[in-house]
Amino acid sequence: MAEEELPGVLILDIGGTHGVLENIAALLKKHFCLITMKEFLENKKEMSKKIQSVFVFECRPTIDQELLESLPNLKVIGNSGVGVDHLDLKMISGFGVKVTNTPRAVADPTADMGVALMLASARRLVEGDVVHFPGSELLLRHVS
Repeated sequence: MAEEELPGVLILDIGGTHGVLENIAALLKKHFCLITMKEFLENKKEMSKKIQSVFVFECRPTIDQELLESLPNLKVIGNSGVGVDHLDLKMISGFGVKVTNTPRAVADPTADMGVALMLASARRLVEGDVVHFPGSELLLRHVS
């Protein structure tokens, strides 16, 4: 399938501090024509027709009524992350757009971190660190 035949997916950017990770962008390129928010804003009239999906990475781009109104061919919003609290599902469904999510994608790492924090607390790990590394209590007070 030629690249111009691929459906367009709107993303905030590739790389940088808020953009889609490059390995995820490479995967998306196999199935979509990537359109960054900058490209979309520079040429809304042409780009809005091409975009059929939006890939939300770390709650970006923000999905609001103005964006939805400017994307007449939008079919689906793919959310990468935990939960969809940052999306107004009722408003989005009012535009006939579906929302996908990755449930349980980080369930194991979250459980691992919870167990690690409980063990650190039970074993008084932070207190031991302060005793072993004098001066680290200043850092601890500064952080908390």
